[in-house]
Formats: sequence, C-alpha cells, structure tokens
Amino acid sequence: QLQLVESGGGLVQPGGSLNLSCIGSGSGFSVDYYAVGWFRQAPGKEREGVSFIDATGGHTIYADSVRGRFTVSRDNALNTVVLQMNSLEPSDSATYYCATPRWAGEDPRTFFGTESYSFWGQGTQVTVSS
Repeated sequence: QLQLVESGGGLVQPGGSLNLSCIGSGSGFSVDYYAVGWFRQAPGKEREGVSFIDATGGHTIYADSVRGRFTVSRDNALNTVVLQMNSLEPSDSATYYCATPRWAGEDPRTFFGTESYSFWGQGTQVTVSS
C-alpha cells in the first residue's frame, strides 16, 4: 500500500523558517518517481494548494501567497521532497500535507486540485506565532 509521511512541522516565530519533508513508505514506493503536491488546511478553511513539483524536479509551481518565500525541491538520495518555508507568517499556520497522483510520472489534472491526487500523508502541523 502506498503511503506518504510528512515531517518537520512545529512552532516557529513570525519571520522564521521550517523545512517540511515528504517521504514515501510501503514496499517499493518512492516519491522519486511521482509528482508531489503540497497542500495546507487551517481550521475552518478548505484545503489549499501551496506548491507542486513534477516527477523530474524540473517544473515547480507556487501559490501566490507563498511565492518567493517557499521553495520545493527533491532530494533523490533520501527519496524525499522538501518544502523549505522562509519568512513565515501567522497566516501560514495550518496542517501541511503532501500528495501524489495515482501513477508514477503522471502530472495531476490540475496542480492544486485535491481531486487530482490519490495518495495523501497524515499531515504535519505548522504554527507560526510569537
């Protein structure tokens, strides 16, 4: 069974940084071969797309709210996708999820549409507060 695991969340002051990681678990499953979307969901709000990276790492997309502050990348040596978050703001507080389409190498039908992703992690909490 394909599973994703996020890590790296925590409590940080405004202006601080965090690095979130997304790794695949399960027999033979590696995020190296999958496009990965990062999403977040704050209490009472809908889940929203934050960032996307394709299977090659050559194509990345960011939501307007995070562009210039967040960077998504692949660390294939560690079979991990990393979301580097800088200049964090209280409005960035949310549970962050990574997700992949059903098939390796497949791009999602819409980059930030949750319905385009088949596998999700359990989420990692990010709280930005002084």
